[in-house]
Amino acid sequence: MDGLRFFRTFLAVARHGSFSEAAARVGLTQSAVSFQMRALENELGRKLFDRSGRLARLNAEGRELVPEVEQLLDTYDRIRQPRQRPGELAGSVAIGALVSCMHTLLRVTSQLKRDHPALDIRVQHGQAHVLAARVLAGDIDAAFVVQGQSLAPALRWTPMYSETMVVLTYAGAPGESAAEVLAANPYLRFDPAQRTGALAEKVLRELGLSIEPFLELNAISELTSLIEQGVGATLVPQLRDGGWADNPRLRVLPLPAHIEAPVRHVGMIERLDHARQPITTALRERCAQAWA
Repeated sequence: MDGLRFFRTFLAVARHGSFSEAAARVGLTQSAVSFQMRALENELGRKLFDRSGRLARLNAEGRELVPEVEQLLDTYDRIRQPRQRPGELAGSVAIGALVSCMHTLLRVTSQLKRDHPALDIRVQHGQAHVLAARVLAGDIDAAFVVQGQSLAPALRWTPMYSETMVVLTYAGAPGESAAEVLAANPYLRFDPAQRTGALAEKVLRELGLSIEPFLELNAISELTSLIEQGVGATLVPQLRDGGWADNPRLRVLPLPAHIEAPVRHVGMIERLDHARQPITTALRERCAQAWA
């Protein structure tokens, strides 16, 4: 079914903007992608790209074709799904998640797999903005991420739980209040380019603190590991599955009452219309129960 393979490559080019990016996504060489696109144009009898030197961009006809190809491939994927009895789930699904979600998510997906042996579930972790882009591009079917400032119209958001920002430091760290601990210890900053890091920067401004970061990282697990070793303090959301209250090496301090502690919201995103909705719906419902 060369035509279907070529259409999948065409969608990869449309979603990622270039032959080289599409090649990396679908596991082909750039020359193979170029060959497939010329073959597809010949088969359809029309040009789909404007070519200039080594650059190729979708033209108007190519852009008009995108929704039709998406619908065609979704229909084909539905046809390919194994026939199942009522209530039975089968087929493949790819799920992304923040590292902080993985403990509960893996427990839920394992139980879902036991209840529906014909399911093939692939779970991978990543940063929220990367996972959101991959869901939108169709690389994965759904993802558990932090709610951002805006949501693409093609995506559905389902809230799961919320986490309040706190100060996290090691047991025995100098300072009594949250502000004192932040001022008296090396500050471990969460990447301010990410949603969680932006919330931490907001707290520092409201506390009137100007602190030079000792280190900057982009994963709460890495920050926690350093603090367990007696290094510094940080501003992070109190993880739902973190187990920090039971960890004798850690100390968690709430923010002062005069500051409205920022909250980050974690939920599931998926495309509004995709072929694996019965599976993602079951996963969404089970995760909501697990995090209730």
